[in-house]
Amino acid sequence: MAIAHPSKDKNLRILLVDDSEDDALLILNLFRQGGYGLDYQRVDNAPAMREALNTATWDIVLSDHGMPNFNAVSALNLLHEFQLDIPFIIVSGAINEETAVAAMRAGAHDYLSKNKLDRLLPAVRRELRESRNRAERHVALEAVRDSEARFRVLTANLPGMVFQLLREADNNLRFLYVSEGCQPLLRLPPAKLLIAPGLFPDMIVEEDRSSFDQEIAQSAAAQSLIDWNGRVSTAGDRIKWVNVRSSPRRIGLDRVLWEGIISDITQSKQAELELLESRAQLAALSSHLEASKEEERERIARDIHDELGSTLVAIKFELALLARKTPLDPQQLNAKVHAIEALTDNAIGTAGRVARELRPGILKDFGLAAAIESHVLDFSQRTGIPCRVLNAEYDSEPPQATSIALFRICQEALTNVGKHAHATQVNIQLLQNNDKLILEITDNGCGIAAESLRKPAAFGLRGIRERINSLHGTMEIGAAPGGGTHILVCAPIPVASGNAAQIPLPI
Repeated sequence: MAIAHPSKDKNLRILLVDDSEDDALLILNLFRQGGYGLDYQRVDNAPAMREALNTATWDIVLSDHGMPNFNAVSALNLLHEFQLDIPFIIVSGAINEETAVAAMRAGAHDYLSKNKLDRLLPAVRRELRESRNRAERHVALEAVRDSEARFRVLTANLPGMVFQLLREADNNLRFLYVSEGCQPLLRLPPAKLLIAPGLFPDMIVEEDRSSFDQEIAQSAAAQSLIDWNGRVSTAGDRIKWVNVRSSPRRIGLDRVLWEGIISDITQSKQAELELLESRAQLAALSSHLEASKEEERERIARDIHDELGSTLVAIKFELALLARKTPLDPQQLNAKVHAIEALTDNAIGTAGRVARELRPGILKDFGLAAAIESHVLDFSQRTGIPCRVLNAEYDSEPPQATSIALFRICQEALTNVGKHAHATQVNIQLLQNNDKLILEITDNGCGIAAESLRKPAAFGLRGIRERINSLHGTMEIGAAPGGGTHILVCAPIPVASGNAAQIPLPI
């Protein structure tokens, strides 16, 4: 209902509903004698009153009742039709008490007889005062409703649950207010959290509950901000990380009220934990790489000492024997020469194998396919495991970074086969599919369990992943048809040669 604001001074805008001009002038004269300045209009039918309400603003309506074609009840209904809160006083010489009471119930503010107009001015002053009070209350209520609507819109759009939490004198906690964010956060309707005071503390994971209680106690004692992170078990036993942030204020001597927000920080917490785990894995990988380097150096030193060293010593002995022999025995001399040649060939082969494992020159000179075939041949000779390169087809030689990474991946995969697979056959394919180079390694060994892929110490597989990730490629590892292990590595081939220089060279 619209509010008509009455004048606060001695100027009055009066709408007179009366068919008697003399009675109207008498009433107006009373107001003038009371010191009021007047702005008035007299009407005596519904159309005239409707036009008056449409064209002007009035402080009060004074209505006669016993008019030929119009009465006070009809005038009151017309005022209600316009939804105006204007004081409506019946001033009539012909209205019985029963009709007057009915009019009052319908919304009239007062009624009095034209024979007792001494009550008119006090009644008008009273109703004008009440009208101002109603208008002020209405404005205040509208402001409260607007503020509450804005608050509800704000809390509904916040990414979390806004709350008021009260700690009673007996230290029990209960929520006074919970926003609609309770449903997506805790999977509970707000009403359930309001009627069950102990529900939220019970949802906190047992390991985190003591820290929450300590935070509440410390905040209540020091009136300090709560900023607590912990886990809650929501409906369906889903664990979430939440942040409780709120400010306290005292209510009386022994009660504390917190107002704040509970936010879902599960994703950021998981990212933090994954980052810590990744750092730990990187540290472990770095340690493993250092140990692997030392192990590789030791193996190379052993190969050089045991194989090259012993071979060279044997050559030295043979040369010494040859020097003491007389050249008169050609057959014996020929046998010694052949023995020295065989030892020399062994030394050359060992030196070549060690050099190829460290950094195969064939990779640079003849390409990836030739380097893989050469390494496969060495692997088969060293381990006794048959190993075949089924095909090696691609349109153009990949960038150096890609070639080195795929060669090292093949090297690492064959090392794992030799250590763990107990295989009797290994097949390798190297081919190009559009802009991708594909390396496929399959063995018929004992296979690899799913849990072994997630072991922290699976450094060989982790090394393969790191190399292929550096190329922005992909790797799949799983069971081979008929048993064994199947590794599929896809590495993108840069379109422009300049792109290859931007890819870091794997170690």
